[in-house]
Amino acid sequence: MGNASETFLFLSKISKSNDFLIGTLYTIFGVLSVLGNGTLLFVVYRKKSSLKPAEFFVVNLAISDLSMSITLFPLAIPSAFAHMWLFNKTTCTAYAFCGVLFGLCSLTNLMVLSCVCWLKVCCPNYGNKFSYCHASQLVAGIWCYAGVFAVGPLSGWGEYGEEPYGTACCINWHAPSQNSAAMSYIICLFFFCYIMPCTVIFLSYTFILLTVRGSRQAVQQHMSPQNKITNAHALIVKLSIAVCIGFLTAWSPYAIVSMWAAFGNPETVPPMAFALAAIFAKSSTLYNPIVYLVFKPNFRKFLCRDVAQCRRTLCGCLCQENSGLKRTCSRSHHRDECNSTRLSNGLPENHRTCRHCPCTETVICTTNNFTDYNPQQTATILKGSLHSEAVVSQLSMELQSDFL
Repeated sequence: MGNASETFLFLSKISKSNDFLIGTLYTIFGVLSVLGNGTLLFVVYRKKSSLKPAEFFVVNLAISDLSMSITLFPLAIPSAFAHMWLFNKTTCTAYAFCGVLFGLCSLTNLMVLSCVCWLKVCCPNYGNKFSYCHASQLVAGIWCYAGVFAVGPLSGWGEYGEEPYGTACCINWHAPSQNSAAMSYIICLFFFCYIMPCTVIFLSYTFILLTVRGSRQAVQQHMSPQNKITNAHALIVKLSIAVCIGFLTAWSPYAIVSMWAAFGNPETVPPMAFALAAIFAKSSTLYNPIVYLVFKPNFRKFLCRDVAQCRRTLCGCLCQENSGLKRTCSRSHHRDECNSTRLSNGLPENHRTCRHCPCTETVICTTNNFTDYNPQQTATILKGSLHSEAVVSQLSMELQSDFL
């Protein structure tokens, strides 16, 4: 396999069973994150014409989460199962760079999103002027802000290295005790990329909740439309709070353990503590799509519509393949299901089309198609345990309408 010293830089410092568990969890997180964020971005693309400026940050959050998933999990999963880091030093540095860049981008994105929500709810005169141009400029600023701290270790301000548990890479938490530049980087990182965002997020949503609580009755009665907190604003606030709580819950353990290693004695930090914190951190990529696809009405509506359209398209393709052999969908076999009226406890059940064949070439049970059959077409009518047959044309108009 070549020079082992260049390929296997370090071994795992936790047990093989724990590494196997971590690899399994990473696999689950990776699959769910790619599917969830990919689906969210697909839904956003389908509804791009009706996208609101504040939802730009939802898109940006999904992009950063998806990028983290496709850059970190393919390297972390095999290394965890192999009980060692399987790649070279350059890959280790790239892995750490992507982890810092996309992680800080997500956290900064949530900070800016909380400020936008505060502006729209607490200062509606200014919030109503928030435009697509403002959102685009803020998204670009988010990436630049995260990029500064991600590029720092590459330029000598800080250092990238192995994680203390041995199967991944991130910031070298041992460097601050040996290098003053690395110590200044850790201090700035902790303050500007964790303390400040958390403080801004907490204060923003505190003011929002106080505003909503104090003006709830006024909004419901006679408050002017200009100052009214609309249902859309309230929904954005609820969803943003849910995403922020999930993200901060995921990253807080890693921040605490990292500061313990940076400002204390790194040798006293158990490797398993870093491993558990890393698991929580990587799970952050799952929260965004779950919250927005499950709880946001317009996202859920577009998703259901697209799923139904894909299902119709798939059924249509399957039906076209069979139309060469059978122009109709087994008329003699499905005639009862397509043309019969079944009554259970006196309640009719309608079958407007043959449920086996949703395509356009199926036999549609309407009056226009009765000419294709024997004019004495019969229907079986069930009442309790008794059944009888009647000619369709002789049924009452009410029963025929139910049947059709």
